[in-house]
Order: sequence, then structure tokens, then C-alpha cells
Amino acid sequence: MDKQISIMPCLDMQNGRVVKGVHFVDIRDAGDPVECAKAYCQAGADELALLDITATVENRATMLDVVSRVAEATTIPFTVGGGIRDVASAAAVLEAGADKVSTSSAAFRKPEVIAEMVSEFGADKVTVAIDVDQNESLPSGYEVYIDGGRTATGADAIEWAKKVDGFGVPVILPTSKAGDGAKTGFDLPVIKAMAEACSATIVASGGAGKLEHFYDAVEAGATVLLAASVFHFHIIDIGELKEYLRRRGLNVK
Repeated sequence: MDKQISIMPCLDMQNGRVVKGVHFVDIRDAGDPVECAKAYCQAGADELALLDITATVENRATMLDVVSRVAEATTIPFTVGGGIRDVASAAAVLEAGADKVSTSSAAFRKPEVIAEMVSEFGADKVTVAIDVDQNESLPSGYEVYIDGGRTATGADAIEWAKKVDGFGVPVILPTSKAGDGAKTGFDLPVIKAMAEACSATIVASGGAGKLEHFYDAVEAGATVLLAASVFHFHIIDIGELKEYLRRRGLNVK
């Protein structure tokens, strides 16, 4: 049986509103999170991601009131990231109604946080996100970025993904800084390299612009397809995407 493919719209949050940028900057408004979440549930999304994109750099917790309002409105599993730096902040988000938490900068700075979260909540509640950009001087050609893509770490992205995978995390979410919001296609080499190096499910994130891009990501090894602007601004609708992927012979949820 082929792996089942699921579609995951992403709500990037800033100041309590859904926003979307290009290359992690040039942010514009995309609506109210609760209304967006309801619309995606009705449109046939399989999962939802909610990322508080400035929580880490503003050194604050995720907006729990937004999480709880979205939790009440959604009928599908949803993952919350941004500002989740330890077990306590993760617990607060899960208690507010999130199904899973996603950690990125804190996990990189202090990898034992991943083990602590897995131990406390179970592996199926924990996703690790990895922001990446190209760096030819590293073995894989990709470098880990933290702080919402603002800070280069000098670390090889594929080596870090392998380390994350070793903690038993079931989902790894790499986002290409170069691809983010650019609609030029997912960064296929990084998806392929992580899918080959890790046992975790790999989420394709950053760069979707047309239907073919999603198929290409599956071919590279992704089984969860995440996008934001193409869904928010109705360039592609979820029903249309699922139908297209089924016609290409994929097992779509």
C-alpha cells in the first residue's frame, strides 16, 4: 500500500491575525484565524498548522487564547508552533486544545527538550520543524536556521534531521527559506535527503505555487503537504488539489 498523502494548510500568525510573507518577510494579512480554520475544515483539509511566527524572537509564549478559539472551531488535528521552548509551554498549548506541538529554535538550542517532550506527552504529540537555506560549504548543501529564519547556525540540516529522528519524533517539518511564499516549488533535494535519512514522516513546506509542485514533493518523499498562500488566496483549492493527486495515482486521505 502506498503511503497515504495528507493536506495541511498552515496559518502563520502575527498579532492574532493570519499573515503570509515571502522568504519569511514582506508580511501581509490573510484573515482571522478562527474563520480560516473553519473554512479549511469545510474545504477538506486533513490537518492544520498554526505557527506564531514572531513568538520566539519576541521571547514570549504562543497566544493561548487564539489556540483555544481555533481548537473549538476545528474538526481536524492541529499542530501549534512558535514560542514552544520547554515542557511547560508545550503543556499550556496542548491544554488550550492543540493536538500536537511543533518546536524548532528551542529544540536546536537544547536538543534534550525534544526528549523531555516525547517523554512527557508521547512522541505522537511532538513535531520538530527545521528552517533551512542553501549553504554550499556544508556536506548536504543545507544549513539550519532558527529564530523564524533569522539566525544562521552553521549546522548541517540533514545531520540535524538525523539527530531529531533519533529522538523518535514521528514528524519532521523542514521549511525552505528560499522557497517560502515564492510559489516556485518545494525544495525537493532537502525533502529527498531528509526522507532518505530519517524514518519520520517528512512534511513538504515552503514554495508551493501550482498543482504539480505538490506531486513533485510526494515523489521526493513527503507524505504531508503543507502550504499557506496558495490556499489562503484561493490560487489552489484543497478539493481541486486532492482530485489532481488522485488522478496522478496517489493515495490521498
